[in-house]
Amino acid sequence: MQQQGFQQGTFFVGCNYWASHAGMRMWSQWDEQIVEDDLRRLSENRICTLRVFPLWSDFQPLRMHCGGGGTPVEVRMGEQPLPDTEAGKAGVDETMLERFGRFCDLAEQYGIRLVVGLLTGWMSGRLFVPEMLQGRNVMTDALAMKWEIKFVRLMVRRFREHPAIMAWDLGNECNCMGPLENSEQAYVWASTISMAIRVEDAAHPIVSGMHSLSPNGTWRMQDQGEFLDVLCTHPYPLFTPHCDTDPLNQMKSALHATAESLYYAGIGGKPCFAEETGVLGPMMISDEYAADYVRAALHTLLAHDCRGMMWWCANEQSALTLTPYDWHAVERELGLFYLDKRKKPVLEEMTRFANFVDRLPVYPLPQRITDAVCLLTPGQDCWAAAYGAFLLAKQAGLDLSFAWINDPLPDARVYLLPSLNGYSPLTRRAQAELMQRVQNGAILYLSLDGAMVSPFAELTGLRVLTRAHAPSTRTLEIGGEKLSLQSDFTIRTESVGAQILMHADDGNPVLSKFQMGKGCVYTLLSPIEKTMAVLPGMTDSETAQPLYRFYQVMNLRSGEKCAAVDLPTVGLTEHVVDDDTRLIIAINYEPFPQSVSLTLKNGWHATDCISEDDSAKLQNGRLSLNHNSGAVLTLSRK
Repeated sequence: MQQQGFQQGTFFVGCNYWASHAGMRMWSQWDEQIVEDDLRRLSENRICTLRVFPLWSDFQPLRMHCGGGGTPVEVRMGEQPLPDTEAGKAGVDETMLERFGRFCDLAEQYGIRLVVGLLTGWMSGRLFVPEMLQGRNVMTDALAMKWEIKFVRLMVRRFREHPAIMAWDLGNECNCMGPLENSEQAYVWASTISMAIRVEDAAHPIVSGMHSLSPNGTWRMQDQGEFLDVLCTHPYPLFTPHCDTDPLNQMKSALHATAESLYYAGIGGKPCFAEETGVLGPMMISDEYAADYVRAALHTLLAHDCRGMMWWCANEQSALTLTPYDWHAVERELGLFYLDKRKKPVLEEMTRFANFVDRLPVYPLPQRITDAVCLLTPGQDCWAAAYGAFLLAKQAGLDLSFAWINDPLPDARVYLLPSLNGYSPLTRRAQAELMQRVQNGAILYLSLDGAMVSPFAELTGLRVLTRAHAPSTRTLEIGGEKLSLQSDFTIRTESVGAQILMHADDGNPVLSKFQMGKGCVYTLLSPIEKTMAVLPGMTDSETAQPLYRFYQVMNLRSGEKCAAVDLPTVGLTEHVVDDDTRLIIAINYEPFPQSVSLTLKNGWHATDCISEDDSAKLQNGRLSLNHNSGAVLTLSRK
């Protein structure tokens, strides 16, 4: 399928949209003049992709009319019988359809593409389900699903030919509309709605619209990836575990959206983009610092092929008294424009970045070189392990992709098993396959968070002497820098074939290397990835311990790469254009300007350097970058 707007290497800048005058009452309080003015202002500022929401309770205003004893007799649209029309048979209000059609026409007029969140029954902390379905679990109830299917099919059939439509979205965070008992129920609901879309439209991609997915929970990335075309994240720092620990204009926060999107894409097996993101208002960060945050996040999403970013949301809603705005402080001051329609610094930054994408020397952007596959396992906090590994890798100059241990093992030179925890993190067959890959020349790294691994000695060349579920802190030095390693477990080991690369101050092994056939296994007896994710300040260049040096010591970096820098707070991605040309995206994650030494392999030299504000400079092997900003370098060896 042609992934319209989601092609590999492309990137769009957009936002989620509710009308400036009415918020989520925009359809019932339709004002075409105001809506057109909104779209005009967005288009003039290069916001040309919108996610929009036909509010379910407005578009399908169903009421069950009952007889004696509450016996259901007839479904009506309010007090009126369902019209004998295409829309009437689906229980959909023709006036709402006309208004949505006008909205699509206006979007086309201003060059705007639409991702349509079809089943918008949940929005910003409030349910908006049709009156007839209130009190029912709309995710499992047969009556609810019948009318959901009718609504979805009618909407898609009516608007599938409209040129403004870019993609269909199942709905806004539909996993908040009702509790489910297991992943099978989630699978059935999502597959049912996606098939209802596909029956009517085989051309447009279908976007998940869900948040808070996991590899082994109720709502799973693998299940969504099986029948959807595009996955998405809603990476708000306040609502995502481990992401509200650092200021938003620092490295850990800037990498959040990308780390989570790659995590979803790797395990779900489909492209993923940041469908909703934002800072949740001025209590989180000032408007000018929010612009710094979004600049670093945009560069990072682009560099890692995350396809796009959509801000939440277009307009302020602080003057609206309706719920949920009356209830929730975090829903009121999120717009790209102030109430008086002045542009916020975030919008100016997004406009500048959209213009910057137009200036890229090669577009679509070629794939980045990845150094390793990070495997997530049962029993652990998968997101903490993934996020921490991504942070450490970025500081160490490495690039990761993600996969689930019980899915087919991707081909890779390096595999990471970070912060292993639980009684059964590895099946016998998964461990055997990893060991075979190592025998054939791969590198395996694992760090322990008290996991039970069997066989352990044959895998690591270490024998456990004692293990206790008791907190421990071990100290050691790397390159003259003292590190403190924390763990919830105290494990003492001895070598039965492994080379001990580092000891702690108590004499116990910390890092080992075990030769296995043509490859090797590195074992670290501390869950540094979990530590990195959970604790605050772990990427602060002034105070943080350089845990990333463990990744550097193991020399996991791909030999294909030809560029490196000397600071952990400047990240690089490397993109192969052809045998003699590469693009480097360099990003400064500090809230102040930095100058770094850029080292290139023999024969390579930089021929161009561009940035969105033209502040980046490359002179005499040193690259100067503005705060929270990036640059694209063209390398050549001709």
